[in-house]
Amino acid sequence: MVNSILVGLVDSVLGKGSPTARGNYSYKCPFCEHHKKKLEINMVPTAKGENPWHCWVCDAKGKTLVGLFKKLKIDKEKIFELRSTLGFSEKRKDEDEKVKVELPKEFIPLYEAKPTPHAKQAVAYLKKRGIKKEDIIKYNIGYCESGRYENMVIIPSYNENGTLEYFVGRSFEKDPRRKFDAPTASKNIIGFENLINWNVPVILCEGAFDAVTVKRNAIPLFGKIVSKKLMQKIVTNDVKKVYIALDKDAIKDTLKLSEKIMNSGKEVYIVEMDDKDPSEMGFEHFTNLVQTSVPLTFSSFFSLKLNQA
Repeated sequence: MVNSILVGLVDSVLGKGSPTARGNYSYKCPFCEHHKKKLEINMVPTAKGENPWHCWVCDAKGKTLVGLFKKLKIDKEKIFELRSTLGFSEKRKDEDEKVKVELPKEFIPLYEAKPTPHAKQAVAYLKKRGIKKEDIIKYNIGYCESGRYENMVIIPSYNENGTLEYFVGRSFEKDPRRKFDAPTASKNIIGFENLINWNVPVILCEGAFDAVTVKRNAIPLFGKIVSKKLMQKIVTNDVKKVYIALDKDAIKDTLKLSEKIMNSGKEVYIVEMDDKDPSEMGFEHFTNLVQTSVPLTFSSFFSLKLNQA
């Protein structure tokens, strides 16, 4: 019997397939790009657990879907999803070895800090970045006067249960030896999850400072890649609109992310930010950009994609 989840997963990579016979599905070949569906995939695993695939035009072929996905350089999260769907038992390291994250023992919450020279420096640094007292309290922003995170402001990230899952440290020194630091921990998390309302639009941005600047339902990716946990949350919740605010140099990541979210039936908006990130442009300017953003259509999506080819 054909696994409909497997078919849907392959469709998300190759486009909508067509059932042929004996558990086979045909697709447009990504290798020769023939205008007809000439790539044939057997969706029913053989006795050896293989799913043979073959293009009748360019003769590209293989024995497994994992091999096909790797040839196409599909991201690791999608390959892991494929392995799980096929019933493979291996796990990723970040799921095997979950590291308990704790704030540095030197951490001092800024809202209760004494007015030491270090604390004043930290507050001045945050003020310069547009972060106010209410933000410091809301996000439990603190700092360290010694240790690994000496002279850094610390922004923690908590899950929906209020458990610490990650944090970032950013130096407030004028000429720092290290500008930023973070613990060695899994990024398969949802940034600032305890502050997110999944019934209204969410905004995805790169860094913690960006999210603090955006203020309203902003989720930091702590990079440019959406975690599996975050993607699952977006797909399975009632949120209908997703705004993507990644740096201009991350357009390929933005388009890849947009496609995934659009395929789940959500409205996607790409916030055009030129060469500045939200924390540089400030709350008001960024909010104006969000309000003037228009929903991405499949037509405009493919136009953007062609411009990057």
